[in-house]
Amino acid sequence: MPNLIQKIILLFVIWLASQASCAFAVEKSKQTKPLRIAVAANFAQTLKLLLADLPNKEKINYQIISAATGTLYQQIKHGAPFDIFLSADATRPKLLEQEKLIIANSRKTYAFGQIALWSATQQLNSLNELKSYSNKLAIANPYTAPYGKAAQQALQHLSLWPQLKNQLVTGININQTFQQVRSQAVPFGIVAYSQLVINKYQGIIIPPEYYQPIAQQLVIIKASQQVKLAQQVSDFILQVSSQHKLQQLGYLPIKSRQEHSKVNE
Repeated sequence: MPNLIQKIILLFVIWLASQASCAFAVEKSKQTKPLRIAVAANFAQTLKLLLADLPNKEKINYQIISAATGTLYQQIKHGAPFDIFLSADATRPKLLEQEKLIIANSRKTYAFGQIALWSATQQLNSLNELKSYSNKLAIANPYTAPYGKAAQQALQHLSLWPQLKNQLVTGININQTFQQVRSQAVPFGIVAYSQLVINKYQGIIIPPEYYQPIAQQLVIIKASQQVKLAQQVSDFILQVSSQHKLQQLGYLPIKSRQEHSKVNE
């Protein structure tokens, strides 16, 4: 009988150990499941530099998926398993909000993009060089890309749109436009200023009053199973130190509450 009791106790201990092991495995699985961050292609490199300062980053497992804003928006609409989405504009985040696909009140402006005139073949001194320019000019598609729309508005502000509109080479997005100029396929281009900063190129910043603000917004996806972690990342991007770093990387930081509220209307 004692041997039988001992065997029963031993089997019970083994069972308890196996249950504990399973529980640990499940918990570990929860901890190591990557936070899936969908980010507009133009902000992907900036985000990597920004997340280098993320507190306890060694304990946070995340995965960055970059593509055009419109592509990511469509993927989210069709159930892509993203947790947080950093858009290159305010339009798609607002649409996701209207479609009730995001966590309530998670839509925030995290940065304002800037544009700049740039050439990979010659040094530019001012925007006045566009007045006598007669060659091809690269911009992103003004109908689909926020940076392209800003480029068009800037050219209209300078009264140069009628002169240059037939000389345009339009990229699908601002990344393609940047590559067109960097490869020297197009002599001049209007690109994202952040692209120049990160790659250590010199260009002419176009004053932000020449175009409507390029508000880049983020949202937390409603279907996310890691909302708390996504909120931590959102809060980190919006905090003062991160905003200062974004400014160093070529973006304008979040504006006053009044202007921020106006953009989010």
